[in-house]
Amino acid sequence: MKRFLDVLGAFVGLLLLSPVLLVLTVLVRRRMGPPTFFAQRRAGLEGRPFALYKFRSMNSARDERGEFLPDETRLTDFGKFLRRCSLDELPQLWNVLKGDMSLVGPRPLLLDYVPLYDETQRKRLLVKPGITGWAQINGRNTISWEEKFTLDVWYVEHYHFWLDVKILFLTLWKVLRREGISAPGEATMPRFMGKRKKPYATQREENSQ
Repeated sequence: MKRFLDVLGAFVGLLLLSPVLLVLTVLVRRRMGPPTFFAQRRAGLEGRPFALYKFRSMNSARDERGEFLPDETRLTDFGKFLRRCSLDELPQLWNVLKGDMSLVGPRPLLLDYVPLYDETQRKRLLVKPGITGWAQINGRNTISWEEKFTLDVWYVEHYHFWLDVKILFLTLWKVLRREGISAPGEATMPRFMGKRKKPYATQREENSQ
């Protein structure tokens, strides 16, 4: 039933939003140049990698060593608008249609976060990641990583159809109010470090959330 509703919702969403998607495709390309879409490998069901799609919201500015500048520096004004309205997430309806994601579930995180999960946190990988989820309607990027994982695991352990319906309706409300878009001083969220005492060093990647 969940998969049927995902396919139906994604298909209807893509159909109804096709004019919006077309306009955004043109605007992103004109304002930031190619590529229009941003694809990044994320951890899906059971940690399997898949390509997550978003509208691009950052430029490709690099420092003298050829490394990307910080996210908050590369995030453009138009990109901020896309994020405030959650329009950058719309291409993920294609991920849902493909079966990589669900409409509702824990948000898909970077692959290099997976080895940092503890046993409880790994439970979030027992379901498909979602465009929205329990953590997204309960603080989104304004809560800590520990709180996010607690909410994600709660969803996995308490899932039922009407919970998904509730989350979808509350998501619309949160989007309209533009709540929880980013943590203070961050483009989205600081990197997840797990329980390591030393920073987990990796190459900078765009759009960590």
